[in-house]
Amino acid sequence: MRILKDINRRYCFIMDMEVRDYELDCEQIVNNANYLHYMEHTRHKFCADAGLSFIDMHNAGIDAVVRKIDIEYKTSLRGGDRFISCLRLERKGARFVFHQDILKPGGEVVAEALVTVVVLKDGKLSRGDELAAVFKKYL
Repeated sequence: MRILKDINRRYCFIMDMEVRDYELDCEQIVNNANYLHYMEHTRHKFCADAGLSFIDMHNAGIDAVVRKIDIEYKTSLRGGDRFISCLRLERKGARFVFHQDILKPGGEVVAEALVTVVVLKDGKLSRGDELAAVFKKYL
């Protein structure tokens, strides 16, 4: 259980997930693009838990968009594997940086990513103060 305690201290959001058969490539490992899907799903669940509705934001003219993703693959997941998708968040000026990791249940790192998000207000780059207010306790 020490691994789980370390994980809980390091991240502000943790999500259990499982590999689905259709995510495998011909080598029977998870296709690399699916890790981006796992991470996006985790960010969206995190935002929902924080009280952020993308639809409400968009209707108010506010859109959070991915500017950059830097990902490093360490090892592969296979069909039926369970894994943990984790994130922590920091703000760098007008940018929000999600530090996202995918881990095997024992703590082995599968993939690490830095996902940079910027905020558009009525189609123009903004400081993202609306998001900062929602994420205040995580920053």
